[in-house]
Amino acid sequence: MQLPDAETLLDALVAQMRPHVRPDTALVGIRTGGVWMAERIHAALALSGPVGAIDVSFYRDDFGARGLPAKPQRTDIAFDVEGSHVIIVDDVLYTGRTVRAALNELFDFGRPGCVELAVLVDRGGRELPIAARYCAHTLAEPLPASQILELGRDEAGVLSLRLIDA
Repeated sequence: MQLPDAETLLDALVAQMRPHVRPDTALVGIRTGGVWMAERIHAALALSGPVGAIDVSFYRDDFGARGLPAKPQRTDIAFDVEGSHVIIVDDVLYTGRTVRAALNELFDFGRPGCVELAVLVDRGGRELPIAARYCAHTLAEPLPASQILELGRDEAGVLSLRLIDA
């Protein structure tokens, strides 16, 4: 399978979002790829507030089966969530469980006025009724569960997609 260029997709995602955001729109990236993307989107759209970061490790409904990651990271939301327009940013939308966990954690910080989702790639295979408002690319056919679509970043910060057999 030929994967699309992640940098081109990120540019397309920014273009989709541009007409719908205000300077005070808050971005919250899901660790790790979503945070990388949120930082780049924040700069491209010249948003005023800080970029938030969520690690959903402790909010997942499959925590018992997956266990704790080797290095869980801190959630950092340094803005008032209450009443805010928040866009959750993630790299790959698959089952919807990561986004559900991010929503649960976000609401622990307050009740946003509006929450939207922006993703680089929708790989199909949804298990929950979660859909992205902004999506740069949808795969023509869902990937099998035995494959992982992963966003990577090199030393220069250039993003790339790769397919991994699990």
